[in-house]
Amino acid sequence: MLITLSHINKIFTTGEVAVHALDDLNIVIEQGEFVAIIGQSGSGKTTLLDILGCLSHPTSGDYWLHGAHINKLPDSELTTIRNRQIGFIFQTFHLLPRKSAMENVQLPLMYAGATRTQQQDRARELLTRVGLQDRLNHHSNQLSGGQQQRVAIARALANQPALLLADEPTGNLDSQSGNEILTIFDELHDQGQTIVMITHDPLIAQRAKRRITLLDGRVLADESTGSPTHPVLQEI
Repeated sequence: MLITLSHINKIFTTGEVAVHALDDLNIVIEQGEFVAIIGQSGSGKTTLLDILGCLSHPTSGDYWLHGAHINKLPDSELTTIRNRQIGFIFQTFHLLPRKSAMENVQLPLMYAGATRTQQQDRARELLTRVGLQDRLNHHSNQLSGGQQQRVAIARALANQPALLLADEPTGNLDSQSGNEILTIFDELHDQGQTIVMITHDPLIAQRAKRRITLLDGRVLADESTGSPTHPVLQEI
């Protein structure tokens, strides 16, 4: 298994008020799964994403990722895990505006110690893989939202992560661009990539093979299907 969350609690305290963002959460995710974490605002999705991404520690409970007991690791090792084992895709892309598509994808490779030639070869390979071979030297303000998200996906894949975390990846896109991004996720899943996608939209969640619904920090439902469905997002 790739991910094990055992009796995870996350409590935020404001004054004398304690809020259980996650309440005795138990989730196991196997390598190669495409999982959607779904729930409305306040359900605990973002808190769970932060813990999965090693951006936050649980108040109690245990988290294992790829055999590493995350709770026991120092910050220096967590930084390495975030760079080498986890690829992040955000709703707002988080590209560096003064860098080209190539340079944005090269950044995690540079931090991992790859040579400049290795960085360039890998970035070119990944941008071609997501259909941006003719946009290698374009900056983010020269790209559409869908193209920027493709760059973000390429960047997330740079170090061949064990886990791809996507936070509302179609939230800032029109329906056509959103469908194109979800199709890339389908293809990555078919190639064996583990994907955990956070969303509030049931239609988007249907693209995953497994859907975990959160309510008040607990698992309300955990549903798997024999094969993922591929509904098409519609213009509203």
